[in-house]
Amino acid sequence: MPPETPLSPAHDPYSALRYKDFRLYISGRIIAVLGGAMTSVAIGWEMYERTHSATALGLVGLTFAIPVVFFALPAGHVADRFNRKWVSLIFLAGTTLCTFGLACVSHFHDKIPDSGILEWGNSVLYGTAKLFGEPHAVFTEPAIPLMFLFLLGSGISMTFFVPARQAMLTNIVPMSVFSNAVTWGSSAFQLSSVFGPMLGGFVIAVTGHYALAYLIDAISTTICFFTIVPMHYDHQDHTGGEEMTLKTLAAGVRYVRDTKIILATITLDLFAVFLGGATALLPIFAKDILNVGAMGLGWLRAAPSLGAFIMAISIAHRPPMKRAGISLLWAVIGFGAATIVFGLSRSFWLSMAMLFLIGAFDNISVVIRATLVQILTPNEMRGRVSAVNNVFIGTSNELGGFESGVTAALFGPVISVVGGGIGTILVVISSMLVWPQLRKFGKLDQTEIK
Repeated sequence: MPPETPLSPAHDPYSALRYKDFRLYISGRIIAVLGGAMTSVAIGWEMYERTHSATALGLVGLTFAIPVVFFALPAGHVADRFNRKWVSLIFLAGTTLCTFGLACVSHFHDKIPDSGILEWGNSVLYGTAKLFGEPHAVFTEPAIPLMFLFLLGSGISMTFFVPARQAMLTNIVPMSVFSNAVTWGSSAFQLSSVFGPMLGGFVIAVTGHYALAYLIDAISTTICFFTIVPMHYDHQDHTGGEEMTLKTLAAGVRYVRDTKIILATITLDLFAVFLGGATALLPIFAKDILNVGAMGLGWLRAAPSLGAFIMAISIAHRPPMKRAGISLLWAVIGFGAATIVFGLSRSFWLSMAMLFLIGAFDNISVVIRATLVQILTPNEMRGRVSAVNNVFIGTSNELGGFESGVTAALFGPVISVVGGGIGTILVVISSMLVWPQLRKFGKLDQTEIK
């Protein structure tokens, strides 16, 4: 554990940034997320352009959710037993290779020879779209199944990378500045998520090629790799040398189940994002409803991150929240309300404003949840608990995208988004009834629940 810094006053908004390893950590995250955000814009626009299918957009989310469901718990055990730095490097390299493969498939899509297995893959995709009411969807290019294959590989790598990276953070800054580190980490994520989508939309609009966005993403993860290499990290086997068994895999699940405040916050986030996430449908809104094209899609994708970034900076410059539970509940209600207005909007600027608010409200939830999960979890359990958190959050984002795509195919994008926003508000009301301690939770930097 790094020593306490003598430079930190009672409240220093830059306390975490005074540590060299954290500066490396946050720099790598900024660069990697910048590229990832470009890929998110490019894959959504390219998939919708090639297939004309809302279901395809939902299947992109499902492709990332499947690895989380099947591999998140083993990934947590790996993060607790093996060197978290090396686990991060190995699987970040895997993500880079998959993204480069995606760039190659996109660039050479018209030169890929058809085959029986690719035809079968397109038949399955078409059958799925037809099942959800899209008989006119187009799944004929052999590149489409290959793109889903590389997305799946990237999802598997990220499932192992995320808990190792998250658990490593507590070993490069002291707990006294951990909440500040989480806030700046969120700020870094959102800053990249502001410029990444805009850059991705610009690249697509100017060049007309998606592969360049994927290639930039591959380069960005490579740079992130080399920011992790010089970090100082002392490995400890937090599992005590135990082999991977159902008991060790389930240890993180049991801890979350027994720590009600953690269970409440991540469950609330899971259902709110699952129901209220409109991001997966932004290509449809940009192309068919707001008529703003690829450049407009980049701005729409950037708006939530801009709101989240400004909120994160505001949180960083304020003392730790004194009524974190109430703040969380009101933030999720605001998230749901802004989602409803966005779904009904036909104005580009009103839609931008609502997406800005969605990001700002969501960031409050992110900071509270991420801080609680790490502060209230013993070091020997952080990898596995982070993996459980990744199951909740990863599946909510990606399955939420699938849910949005399916409901949009069945009922239209507007009903999908508005219904999701209403559902989010109902989830908040239910959470207050099931976990009354959530309303009573106070200061965010307390290390135990009374």
